[in-house]
Amino acid sequence: MSNDRPGNSPTGDRETISELTTGRLSVYLRCLTFLESVGQSTVSSAELAERFHLNSAQIRKDLACFGEFGTRGVGYNVTRLRDHLVRELGLDRTRRVLIAGAGNLGMALADYAGFNDHGFEIAALVDNDPAKIGRRSRSGIEVLPWDELPSIIREHKVEIGIVAVNAEGAQTVYDAFADAGLNAVLNFAPTQLRSRPGVKVKSVDLRINLESLSFHLKNVEDGER
Repeated sequence: MSNDRPGNSPTGDRETISELTTGRLSVYLRCLTFLESVGQSTVSSAELAERFHLNSAQIRKDLACFGEFGTRGVGYNVTRLRDHLVRELGLDRTRRVLIAGAGNLGMALADYAGFNDHGFEIAALVDNDPAKIGRRSRSGIEVLPWDELPSIIREHKVEIGIVAVNAEGAQTVYDAFADAGLNAVLNFAPTQLRSRPGVKVKSVDLRINLESLSFHLKNVEDGER
């Protein structure tokens, strides 16, 4: 490993860094956060890989996209590398999130502690059902009127929108988010959205993952015959 120089800029174009790479950075960040919590000051890529079931060569390759961090014979400074990953992932500031859909899923997401820690904050819930307006989640997030979405986004300084409605209403919600100026959307509806340029959408489809697991089980079963 090279000398520890966390201020170095990556040599490649940042736009070419894949989503798989940034996804792994999130994993590395969780690992480093744990190591910091137990008081470990340094860690090698080999130890990081062995302890958290990762790939040491992949770790070194991914981190090289963002500069040089390790010291030969010593490894990575846990706190310094963790802080750098926090900055690279844009988590050194709070990102405010709005959830569209105050049904069971939306309410559960509003109360999920993982959203309200580590750089994210649920700022508001919106719904178009008059019976739900004014209700609050267990954590105290109030359900606001859907037709006030643009002003709610402005007033609460929302940066990320979450689609927690049914498949039929998901595209309408995404388009409304885009029209209101949001550039990042997390979609929980079981449908493929038509995205717009500059408005990033990430989908979480539980059924797709279950079907992938079913495919795995089918292969196992076929192999046992």
